Amino acid sequence: MKRIWRALLHSLDGFAAAFKYEDAFRLEVLLALILVPLVLSMHVSGIGKALMVGSVLLVTVTELLNSAIEAVTDRVSLEDHVLAKRAKDMGSAAVMISLINVPVVWLLVLLG
Repeated sequence: MKRIWRALLHSLDGFAAAFKYEDAFRLEVLLALILVPLVLSMHVSGIGKALMVGSVLLVTVTELLNSAIEAVTDRVSLEDHVLAKRAKDMGSAAVMISLINVPVVWLLVLLG
């Protein structure tokens, strides 16, 4: 039980750090705070709601992973390096794909 509690505290620390230091994460959390209640009030199937909420939450998960990649990359070295750029660009691309996924899923659910 103690291990689970410590894991929860580490997760909350990570969430707080992302919220404090990452502008994009704060914006995406705000988007989630608007869109998730909106979805829950819509007249769509339970599976549709799950897909729509999941697509929104996927953005925050991807942003957390991208921020972690950037933090580790910056910790290793702040000098310009082709591999550091590649890692950061790939993380950014993952966030972009997750953002594109939201309207695609929402349109597919809403338009049938």
